[in-house]
Amino acid sequence: MAERLLFVNARQVVTCAGPARGRRGSEMADAVIRTGVGVLVEGGAIAAVDDDAILRRDAAGATIVDCERGVLTPGFVDSHTHAIFGRPRYEEQELRAMGTPYMEIARRGGGIHASVRDLRTRGEDELFALAEARLRALAASGVTTVEVKSGYGLTLEDELKTLRVVRRLAAALPMRVRATWLGAHEIPLEYREREGGRRAYIDLLLHEMLPVIARERLAAFADVFCEPGVFTVPESREILSAARAHGMGIKLHADELAAGGGAELAGELGAVSADHLAAVSDAGVAALAAHGTVATLLPGTMLFLGKRDQAPARRLIDAGVPVALATDFNPGTSPTTNFPLILTLGVSQLRLSVAEALIAGTVNGAAALALAERIGQIVPGFSADLALWAVDDVRELPYWYGAGRCRASWARGKPCHAHDLALPFPR
Repeated sequence: MAERLLFVNARQVVTCAGPARGRRGSEMADAVIRTGVGVLVEGGAIAAVDDDAILRRDAAGATIVDCERGVLTPGFVDSHTHAIFGRPRYEEQELRAMGTPYMEIARRGGGIHASVRDLRTRGEDELFALAEARLRALAASGVTTVEVKSGYGLTLEDELKTLRVVRRLAAALPMRVRATWLGAHEIPLEYREREGGRRAYIDLLLHEMLPVIARERLAAFADVFCEPGVFTVPESREILSAARAHGMGIKLHADELAAGGGAELAGELGAVSADHLAAVSDAGVAALAAHGTVATLLPGTMLFLGKRDQAPARRLIDAGVPVALATDFNPGTSPTTNFPLILTLGVSQLRLSVAEALIAGTVNGAAALALAERIGQIVPGFSADLALWAVDDVRELPYWYGAGRCRASWARGKPCHAHDLALPFPR
């Protein structure tokens, strides 16, 4: 039976209480901060949020977690990562600094193709060991739910290998792990170089990969990189429609570098999320708003790529689109596991308020994974996914940019990460 935990002595408890769905517009402006309250956890779920003294009296026998006047928040939801990879791609950062465009690096066999070549040489156990350390680093930055995509395999064998690693991670780690199939991440070079290869690869996705992945329930979602030069809107529609017919949720990489109709397609199909969106059109914004599709913004990517234009977060929020934030953790364009840094970029680059950034990293991240009814809030009945911070005010999370302020994190009431609680933790 799960341990009863009583979190007491928090300076602030940021509950994010409200509708159990993607928050829109002014709904994102209030993270619902409470003081003088404790949080009781029973059976891996939030049982009560009430006056500290009342809970101490009524929850006799519970294990006390002294928050030591820190700030308690919901665990963050990192709803877009590519954490299964081998070697880093540090050489590409220098190429970009010297003026080589992203798509030119890809044309030369770099970018995604470099990670594909590398992953195909590695075994499942090695990939698991590499990814486990990365997910633990995410947990150390307050992340308690993470989405992990495939997409560096691009063969039946290697995509299955990747998704089986994700399944192992979900079983081995206390944090919640959701898998997304991204076989449509790129057209592999071996298919690009032959006549009719593009269509042959799409047929492989539809008739070989997808049926096996759906049958083995290896992924909750299917994703497509819908971008000029990668997959077209008609190709993306065909792949995602087939995935939906197999019972999978659908997501898109959309309009990252150019407006190509990806957001419009996401709205048309009722995708759970459209991600990136730095170049989204007005029509794309309207389509996302009309269908309630979550716009998952990845400001770390544009920062690392040296781009001046970030996704239009303010325009999206004003239009009524639920906005989420995620790391896009990957070896080429966003090699960070620091989720609070993404909050910093949300405030300083996307012009979000701190409350909007917090909702984007919790409730709306959960909505981007179809989990908003279970996670992202500190309210009774929700999963006990929590993060404790060595700060006096939650507004310090984006303020101390790059700093490791997470004292501990829990998923379903089980520890994901903890500093030595016997030692003083500097503020």
